[in-house]
Amino acid sequence: MPSNLIMRERCFVWGQRTYLMGILNVTPDSFSDGGEFNTTSAALVQAQALVAAGADIIDVGGQSTRPGAKQITLAEELHRVLSVLRVLRPEISVPISVDTTRAAVARASVEAGADIINDISGGTFESEMLPTVAELSVPIILMHIRGTPQTMKQQTDYQDLLGEIYSFLGRQIEVATAAGIDRDKIIIDPGVGFAKNYEQNLEIFRGLRSLTTLNCPILVGASRKSFIGRILNQPDPKARVWGTAAACCAAIFNGADILRVHDVQEMRDVSLVADAIFKTSKTV
Repeated sequence: MPSNLIMRERCFVWGQRTYLMGILNVTPDSFSDGGEFNTTSAALVQAQALVAAGADIIDVGGQSTRPGAKQITLAEELHRVLSVLRVLRPEISVPISVDTTRAAVARASVEAGADIINDISGGTFESEMLPTVAELSVPIILMHIRGTPQTMKQQTDYQDLLGEIYSFLGRQIEVATAAGIDRDKIIIDPGVGFAKNYEQNLEIFRGLRSLTTLNCPILVGASRKSFIGRILNQPDPKARVWGTAAACCAAIFNGADILRVHDVQEMRDVSLVADAIFKTSKTV
């Protein structure tokens, strides 16, 4: 696996510690915090709080990807994301990621100061995404999904879940590199909750280490998700912090390099302790 990635004068050294990506949804309808940070002033305050709590990356999303979420227009997504980026970039020193499946949003975001593109479709929703990211020369996160957020709950019939995730990500890594993206700039995500049912989400954690042979850093996004709510019998996503902590610890144990989380301060404590147990001995 590549040993490091430099973004905005920060060096991400894979395998030595776990990095935290703080979620900043600038949407009215995200499953956990929709409507809370969809003004530029609220978004800036939250981004600063996430960085102060220990976020290594801020992930800005203008399109909700919860199951059944309505697809917004390109113009609306551009407005949501760019208005926030223009306020954040002068004030936020850590790398900023933009969660989008649209090449036009990726291009405009990087031009406005974003450092990473986080594509839940793994570059499959728009054929221009991977060539655009290659041209922009920024890192990309390739996630596994079946269908779209509107249809994915009906697409959980797998013969070999981890094998199919592995094959999809392996194929998209090849497509991305063929498009001109440096392999050292590719991060993979198994897509917890995206076209996976309860049992399949748990299976991802148990078998996560199998993805390490793809030789790319692994991002896991389990924060506050419904499988945790089912285990805890907890309908309120914001009350799933300790369940999220357990999932994050499991992810670290099984090879995760980045955790995409809402509750950065709490997950920083989790990652510090888990890293001391699972990762420190490897680097001594």
